Amino acid sequence: MAYPTVSAPYGLKPVNLIGGQVFAGSTRLMQIATSNNTGYATSIFYGDLVKRVTDGTIEKDAGTTTATPCGVFLGCTFTNAATGQVQIQQFYPASQAVAAGTKIFAYVADDPDTLFQVVSCSSGTTVAAMGIAAIGTNIELIQNAGSTITGNSAVAINEGTQTTTSSLPIRIIDVVRETATGADAFVEFIVKINIGTHQYTNSTGI
Repeated sequence: MAYPTVSAPYGLKPVNLIGGQVFAGSTRLMQIATSNNTGYATSIFYGDLVKRVTDGTIEKDAGTTTATPCGVFLGCTFTNAATGQVQIQQFYPASQAVAAGTKIFAYVADDPDTLFQVVSCSSGTTVAAMGIAAIGTNIELIQNAGSTITGNSAVAINEGTQTTTSSLPIRIIDVVRETATGADAFVEFIVKINIGTHQYTNSTGI
């Protein structure tokens, strides 16, 4: 049987909540830091992990084995310094200039029970399959650069690193059978942020 081809990672895409509850698109507005009308110096793409930092704002969480995210970035809004117009867009451009006195806000899927669909890669953006035995394990992330054309993340899970280590940021919940490449070869997985690493459920503050 022919299946749709998955050619590249696309970050973490929310699909539903634990127990089959519907993900209704609910997000929390979280501020991205600005200084002298210029925003945080790192781009954040749709599907990237983000974390709260000590000033109460958020930053991209670039961790692979030690990420401690508060959720997943799903777009942002700001007042463009050049046009004076409010923009809502798929990704946050590094060092975005904003109108004086205004702030930058991100839309973040921050419910610890959210389940995400993600691609498995062996390195970089090279898609690689894992078997059903990966379900229930914890796994590392691969932090690829997102696309300024589509606005999408290219974060993936790291095939071959699945294990029982509790400090790893991602727990594999299920496989996506619709894009299997063989009887026991899956390239897309349903995952959640591990309870010990999510900023809302771990026991360590910021």
